[in-house]
Amino acid sequence: MLKQRVITSLVLAPLALAGVFLLPLNSFALFIAVIISLSAWEWANLSGYKGRAAQGAYTAFIGLCCGLSLYVPPLWLLWLAALWWLVALILVKKYPVSEKLLASRALRLVTGLFTLVPAWFGMYQLKLMPDGAWLIVTLLVIVWAADCGAYFAGKRFGKVKLIERVSPKKTLEGMVGGVLFAVLIVSLVTVLSSVSFFQGVSLLAVTIITVLVSVLGDLWESVLKRGRGLKDSGSLLPGHGGVLDRIDSLTAAIPVFTLYIMLLRGV
Repeated sequence: MLKQRVITSLVLAPLALAGVFLLPLNSFALFIAVIISLSAWEWANLSGYKGRAAQGAYTAFIGLCCGLSLYVPPLWLLWLAALWWLVALILVKKYPVSEKLLASRALRLVTGLFTLVPAWFGMYQLKLMPDGAWLIVTLLVIVWAADCGAYFAGKRFGKVKLIERVSPKKTLEGMVGGVLFAVLIVSLVTVLSSVSFFQGVSLLAVTIITVLVSVLGDLWESVLKRGRGLKDSGSLLPGHGGVLDRIDSLTAAIPVFTLYIMLLRGV
């Protein structure tokens, strides 16, 4: 399993970086839209809709909403996304009590709207910025570093369960390891670059916030999978399961990271 994860990551990482640096804005938006569309297809299944017609309709709906989101003031949508993740935190912490509420298939589809569209929108907004490509890479590195740090710290030191009823394998030590490893990587980059002290402190702050929110994204998908009795959201990516299994952390991290950057810059 680990070998498959490594091989898949070695294939996907260069593709992601190539998309970030080589694609112009519109092509990049389409590139991310494809990823979100595949995720929407899987989300329909997580919501209890197995038929291709229903999954296709929901995928098209999410794609339409991504396009319409461009007509919404950016900060409004990103603040709404941040509010949604506060709600998601409550639903995760209250699980399995919240499972009764999430038994509604329609409500699950709505939560997919709040999860997937802001993720696409956040990436689009980052790409719009003059240094957008590097901001996106920074975000990806933070989340990837946290994922690696959490995996190995959890394996080596994990004892205290984070939220066992949602994700039995996730531990407090793993989460702390993820935060520390991400902070270490960002600190090294900060030291080796020419950023100011304020920029360095801000980058470390957004790193910690982004990592913690990314954990929530992972836990939220776990809640949905448990409700459907599924181990993975799909089987498209060997060793990783579905597309959602690979981007669940990013769906939460992207809008929060983007909101932080826009507020910091007064955009």
